Amino acid sequence: MKSVRYRAAPVRWGNVARCRCEQTWMCRVRLLLLCFCLLLAMTLTLALSLSNHHTVYHDLPPRPPDLFKDKLTHQPGNPTVAHLKRLVSLVSWERLWYAHLRPFLTERQPGTRGNRAVRNHIFSRLDSLAAGWSVDVDSFISETPRGPISFSNILAVLDPTAPRRLLLACHYDSKFIPADPSEPHKVFIGASDSAVPCAMMLELVTALDLHLKKHKQLMPRVTLQLAFFDGGEAFEQWSQTDSLYGSRHLAEYMSSIPHPVGAEQTTLIDAVDLLVLLDLIGAPDPMFVNHFENTARWFDRLIAAEKRLHDMGQLSSHPKEQSYFVKDLNMGPVEDDHLPFLQKGVPVLHMIATPFPSFLHTLEDTADKIHRHTVENLTKVLVVFLAEYLRL
Repeated sequence: MKSVRYRAAPVRWGNVARCRCEQTWMCRVRLLLLCFCLLLAMTLTLALSLSNHHTVYHDLPPRPPDLFKDKLTHQPGNPTVAHLKRLVSLVSWERLWYAHLRPFLTERQPGTRGNRAVRNHIFSRLDSLAAGWSVDVDSFISETPRGPISFSNILAVLDPTAPRRLLLACHYDSKFIPADPSEPHKVFIGASDSAVPCAMMLELVTALDLHLKKHKQLMPRVTLQLAFFDGGEAFEQWSQTDSLYGSRHLAEYMSSIPHPVGAEQTTLIDAVDLLVLLDLIGAPDPMFVNHFENTARWFDRLIAAEKRLHDMGQLSSHPKEQSYFVKDLNMGPVEDDHLPFLQKGVPVLHMIATPFPSFLHTLEDTADKIHRHTVENLTKVLVVFLAEYLRL
């Protein structure tokens, strides 16, 4: 029998070592992948938890407005010098004079054709703006010494849904002044009383149009409202019943409208943070004083705006740092369109030239009495005031 010899196969230790190393490496990779997956799962879980918390936070209803407290604690913005220069550069005297003021320089007594023409002019100018104003007419008939007469206030609100409002106002009607027999064709147009204030208001919202549009899109708690009162003048003798027809009616109307919608305790009149009333503006070297202690801090803002613009070199024919607004001088109260609102608790900033212009309620209150630089400068001061109050 042939013997068979077996020879052991050679052992290749290198392959065995390599196999074992590969297995160890694969285990480590799997372990790292498992750890990564666990970490990713924890991260996603945490992110989902935070996302749910974030959503719940935004679904909470906003803080309800306190119309009385919020107006007292309202803090204005503080625009930079560069921003203010850009804002005041938007004011155009040519536009103010030709596009806004000239259509006002006519007889515009309540119920007359001139009054309707001026009213249409205001509608047209506001309608041309990009900000998207909500414009309404508050029309009514009231008894006067000359019988029943139709009046029409013009109201424009930037955002009717905003809780609070800064109200900028003037009267657009003109007083009835008998013609001079020696100049029968000369009529009273009331350039300073109050054609210029109306034109200034239109220029303010025109110059700030795009900024007001952006402001509206942010849905702020304070919006801008304009009021052009009809029937501010007396027909015969100034009295509680023969004067302020439009402002008296509007104050009553706003007191009857719940605000915000559905409110039981507050009305539109409560929504007014501040009424800024413009009157008798246009003559050179006017002086404005503060008439109410509770709005002293806002009058101080006008003083500061005039000083700041003077220091920035943005005012023309303005030799002194403080020319228009005078602090700590009491000229006594003036009866004007603010009274019906004041009696209902609305804070008032009365921007009326005192002493009154020498040509007040005379046929001499004409366009040639208007001082360009004064009107332009005051418009710029009001641009600063609006930019600060509304935080434009």
